[in-house]
Amino acid sequence: MSYGVFLGYYLENGIYPEATPTDFAFIGGLNFSVAMLASPAVTVLVRRNPFGHHIPMLTGVCLQTAGILVRLGVGFTYIPSIAVLSQRFHRRRSLANGISAAGSGICGLLFSFIVRAAISNISLAWSLRITGLVSGSMNILATVAMRSRNHIIQPKQHPFDIDILCRYDVILVLAWAFVSMLGYITLLFSMSNFASSIGLDESQAATITALLNLGTALGRPFIGVISDYCGRIESAGFITLLCAISVFTIWIPATSYGVTILFVIVNSGILGVFWVTIGPICTEVVGLGELLSVLSLAWLMIVLPTTFSEVIALKFRRPGSGHEFLYPQIFAGLTYLIASIISLEL
Repeated sequence: MSYGVFLGYYLENGIYPEATPTDFAFIGGLNFSVAMLASPAVTVLVRRNPFGHHIPMLTGVCLQTAGILVRLGVGFTYIPSIAVLSQRFHRRRSLANGISAAGSGICGLLFSFIVRAAISNISLAWSLRITGLVSGSMNILATVAMRSRNHIIQPKQHPFDIDILCRYDVILVLAWAFVSMLGYITLLFSMSNFASSIGLDESQAATITALLNLGTALGRPFIGVISDYCGRIESAGFITLLCAISVFTIWIPATSYGVTILFVIVNSGILGVFWVTIGPICTEVVGLGELLSVLSLAWLMIVLPTTFSEVIALKFRRPGSGHEFLYPQIFAGLTYLIASIISLEL
């Protein structure tokens, strides 16, 4: 959640002068993909230990707080929690997932200010320690309080279920996840660089990042409400299409601070539709009994796009052309458009 702040500090102060923009893009992508790669191990651990999700989650908290294999720790903490919400809610399942997903936006907004202040007034090292201690303490409280219904539902928990993978509807869910994530990562990681490319200063770029997090916090519960009332799959497809439309009609023509702010306000609440709807959609398609198995496949499916989409976007840039981010913008818009077509078929 605070990677962007640390990245900005590293780049501004030449902390790693030998690193290239592609290196940093890979680090940002690996923030997501390494966490998702943990899904098979997490699924097996949840199934085989008598304490269910608590053991992998506490393992993840320890790794994350200690600063060792941090993103693997995030995967061990995050992945077991997604199924619990869908088990506990039915009529308001998407709203519950939306409120949960909004936490990343709220914390991203708060941490962006906390980390900046800590770096400026204390030190880089202590800002990292503070981030670890705060996230670790909160995750311990959440882990201890969380209760699954696995003992009642008795779900299948296969890390790689071939039978499910052969189902056409599951293939469509996984394809939607893969393609939409290409657009999501491109959008999420490109806004700060885009702001610089059109001549905005550091303060304006910081405001755009803050609004991106704020919009995420406000928009995701709203997505949940729409999804519960209008259908989970239908809502995910329509919102994915809105992401594509907003890219083509607002982001591509944006050459000023005002229009960029407008795009961030419109798009920030909906660009992460995957994180709000993946649990409810998988439940709609396969039911609670197969939910953990299909979620394991979904996490694996997004490893490649989260790793490489920002690298692809960087390669598509045209520095000095007058419209440096045109091709990354078209790439993001097309991926969201294709993903919406896939969800329509679903």
